[in-house]
Amino acid sequence: MTEQPTVGTAGAIETVFRIESPRVIAAVARIVRDVGIAEELAQDALVAALEQWPRDGVPDNPGAWLTAAAKHRAIDLVRRRERYARKLEEVGRDLSVTAPHHVDEPVDPDDIDDDLLRLVFTACHPVLSAEARIALTLRLLGGLTTAEIARAFLAPEPTIAQRIVRAKRTLATKGVAFEVPYGPEREARLGSVLEVIYLIFNEGYAATAGDDLLRPALCEDALRLAWVLAELMPKEPEVHGLVALLELQESRAAARTGPSGEPVLLKDQNRRRWNRLLIRRGFAALGRANAVGTGAPGPYALQAAIAACHAQAYAYEDTDWGRIATLYGLLAARSPSPVVELNRAVAVSMAQGPEPALTIVDSLAGEPALREYHLLPSVRGDLLARLGRTGEARAEFERAASLARNERERELLTTRARELEGP
Repeated sequence: MTEQPTVGTAGAIETVFRIESPRVIAAVARIVRDVGIAEELAQDALVAALEQWPRDGVPDNPGAWLTAAAKHRAIDLVRRRERYARKLEEVGRDLSVTAPHHVDEPVDPDDIDDDLLRLVFTACHPVLSAEARIALTLRLLGGLTTAEIARAFLAPEPTIAQRIVRAKRTLATKGVAFEVPYGPEREARLGSVLEVIYLIFNEGYAATAGDDLLRPALCEDALRLAWVLAELMPKEPEVHGLVALLELQESRAAARTGPSGEPVLLKDQNRRRWNRLLIRRGFAALGRANAVGTGAPGPYALQAAIAACHAQAYAYEDTDWGRIATLYGLLAARSPSPVVELNRAVAVSMAQGPEPALTIVDSLAGEPALREYHLLPSVRGDLLARLGRTGEARAEFERAASLARNERERELLTTRARELEGP
């Protein structure tokens, strides 16, 4: 009788799988040429791990074990197909899962041998809508649940589920190649790829759900992919802008949580814990973005410039909020969004006071995309508290806490509401 894993063991295995699944799916997709099937085979490998690891012990390299298990299943599937001989020739070294790892030299000087990057570009194929590209890649590369993706999109969960299913079906029926495209086609897909990487980083930087505020593995994957793109496209300013933004954001990671994992607000962070190496790298990447750019800066370069303002301030009181508000204004003109406007309101509140900022926030009350967005009542609560309207502020923080899906954020918002309680 197969030994059933304990709740703790099963949770640990699922955590490992969540971290490793993007690489497993990407490796298997090269064999089966179908991201939907690759995801199913990765799930089969997880089931095998849940059966074997509690009995035999966790392997030294869990990721390699999961990849090998999924590849064996992929090979069996390919062998059952009528066109096995042609598939065998195409996948070559991928079939020898027990052989020493060997990377063939790219046949094209513009090629890059990175399965994760291939997975991103495949999921961002033009046959899919922009929303479907992002949702699918977050699912496959980020390992996010449908609920987490829906939260990131500020969209209903059933809508996201349908997008993912239809996207995988479309890629399969259209026979989309699992590859990094070349030339104009690569450039055409770049904007969607950058957006995907940024959303993956954001999910790691501030998890939309669960018990932890941070998911460092997602940030690491996003940073690595951003650097790969920067090497692949050195003349694209927005690629360097994204690298700069991610480096500067990640530099604050160690200071963003307290000893128990609780969130630490920007004004309360110990800036000596900010990673100066990442800050220097972020400034260097921003310099490259400005050097290769020939026109007005794009959205990622503008956001990186905002992050640079924070990085330059050795104390919260030294922050140049006026410049940040100006940069948010440029970003709002370049890439209009209710979330950008909400962020601009925060900067305006610090530069000019809470009253004009509250006017901006109140103008966003009817935005459908922000109806269930917990940061809207959170920002409004902060502005009302600064204006001395404590009863209204407490109600806003309570509403924000009710909307927050991340346990750490919910605790913080509940605490802020409690602090405003009257005698």
